[in-house]
Amino acid sequence: MADHEAVFHLFFRRSPFKGGYAIAAGLANVIEYIENFKLDTSDLDYLSQFFPQDFLVYLKNMKLSVDIDAVEEGTVAFPQEPLVRVKGPLIQCQLLETALLNSINFSTLVATKASRICYAAKGEPVIEFGLRRAQGPDGGLTASRAAYIGGCVGTSNVLAGKKYHIPVRGTHAHSWVTAFSTEEEAFEKFSQAMPDNCYLLVDTFNSLEGVKKATKIGSKLLGIRLDSGDLAYLSIKARKILDHAGLKNTHIMASNDLDEYIIQSLKEQKAKIDIWAVGTKLSTAYDQPALDGIYKLSAIRPKGGKWEYKLKLSEQNAKISTPGLLRIKRFFNKKNGAIADCIYDELLGLPENILIIDILDPTRRKKIPLGTESEELLKSIFKKGKLIYKIPNIDISRDRTAKQLKLFHPAIRRFLNPHLYPIGLEKNLFELRMGLILKMKSS
Repeated sequence: MADHEAVFHLFFRRSPFKGGYAIAAGLANVIEYIENFKLDTSDLDYLSQFFPQDFLVYLKNMKLSVDIDAVEEGTVAFPQEPLVRVKGPLIQCQLLETALLNSINFSTLVATKASRICYAAKGEPVIEFGLRRAQGPDGGLTASRAAYIGGCVGTSNVLAGKKYHIPVRGTHAHSWVTAFSTEEEAFEKFSQAMPDNCYLLVDTFNSLEGVKKATKIGSKLLGIRLDSGDLAYLSIKARKILDHAGLKNTHIMASNDLDEYIIQSLKEQKAKIDIWAVGTKLSTAYDQPALDGIYKLSAIRPKGGKWEYKLKLSEQNAKISTPGLLRIKRFFNKKNGAIADCIYDELLGLPENILIIDILDPTRRKKIPLGTESEELLKSIFKKGKLIYKIPNIDISRDRTAKQLKLFHPAIRRFLNPHLYPIGLEKNLFELRMGLILKMKSS
């Protein structure tokens, strides 16, 4: 069966962080993995302890010939929608499962978290500051890249800056201050060493006294950073000190275990913070450490044969997969932007009069008027193992996130009880799925 043609879909069941959407990310990592996929002699030597020689020869000679379609990075995505579709020899599709999930799940999770934090900041710059507590150096790089796609303006991770061309931003550590005899000397020496990036960390001993000492630097002082204490109170007091010293354009940056909820609260308290440095809770996706992304077989056929629909059953309706060669069409109108997403089977096609039905609640239905503007979300990435997609610059993916979010009602970004955007299976696909479920349960 190794060379039977198969179709798999990668999707998630629930929007992360109890939110109303996700931001797709990680496709560039998938592309890099596919393009460099091979087993060298050391790999085969290691695998020889598990598998017979004829299988190792098969692996050595295997070249990927899959078709891969995927939503572009920075696309707003919803539960049950395929982020990636893989079509090709069954064995190749199966071999790619873990690598694809690993690439897409974490990146999508962090990009979504970043977009939520940027939303809370209401347009003020957010810098990703999380490398020190990220999940190892590779996890740190992935988080920095995904956070930038999600909306951050830069990162403190210098290697990510080099590798992905992300703007690098940062300040000095507390140890810079404690290494000198006085705080004043530390500030003066830093302003000399970094005249174009003079952001001073003022809370090593006493935050407000530190602000007063920082003002002695004068116009070279681009900003101060508060990293502890009552950030609302301290930022308001610091703003007055800076303004009184004639430094009205000096920024106030805040760090200290920030997330979207704390930033939202600080905004409500009229905090005078205008740059947000967010670390641990962004780079580790602190309140939800994993996206529940899955990868399921949905159709298979022998060479020259007919497609046979496949699905996974479960006692939980949410865990039953959807059969078919799936695609996603997003519909728009000029007044409301994006109005609905339709998941459909390309074998069944789309009728003129489209009705979508929610997988989990069949009473939630939406008709799509004939002639409604639409976009196919799954783009062709690989054909027969050959890359046919031009990977966009990371800034284009970041811009896509911002443009995509503007297409949707702001209520999907609400932190508490977000709006449920209409997503559903096209009616014929819904009925096909339900028929297969009933048939399999009765057999």
